[in-house]
Amino acid sequence: QAQLVESGGGLVQPGGSLRLSCAVSGAIFSIYAMGWYRQAPGDQRELVATITRGGSTNYADSVKGRFTISRDNAKNTVYLQMNSLKPEDTAVYYCNTQMGLWTWGQGCQVTVSS
Repeated sequence: QAQLVESGGGLVQPGGSLRLSCAVSGAIFSIYAMGWYRQAPGDQRELVATITRGGSTNYADSVKGRFTISRDNAKNTVYLQMNSLKPEDTAVYYCNTQMGLWTWGQGCQVTVSS
């Protein structure tokens, strides 16, 4: 069973940047399309960015142009570069396969506030 460990969250001012990392173990990472999700208090978890095995990316309209997803198959890691952060980006961020196949990790908290 795959294990997911997210890191890189924190408190940042509006307009700031953060880079999230997700290390994957226990699975053949390179064969899966991956995604970053987020869940704000009281809201459902939403998929905000995906990356295919070949590196093609797709983004939710709410983050398009500000977030960049990438992957390093040699390190079994997927990243989310978040720029121009807004208070509405505040959430717990998770990684998983694009279809959410694996057991969810603990996520990492991102708080955007002045």
